[in-house]
Amino acid sequence: MDTLTMLMLGAVSQANALLLDARQVIGLVAAVLAAMLAARLGWQGTDRILARRSEDDPT
Repeated sequence: MDTLTMLMLGAVSQANALLLDARQVIGLVAAVLAAMLAARLGWQGTDRILARRSEDDPT
């Protein structure tokens, strides 16, 4: 009975450690994707502002 309890405790602690690692990786991936999306939207916004300014420029 003692061995079974130790095996179950080991399995639970390993699963907990894996879930914590997975949470960190998922957070890192989400942060990278959010940064890429912000950069893409920022670049498109800058292009639109420059396009409007060049249309309004009376040269």
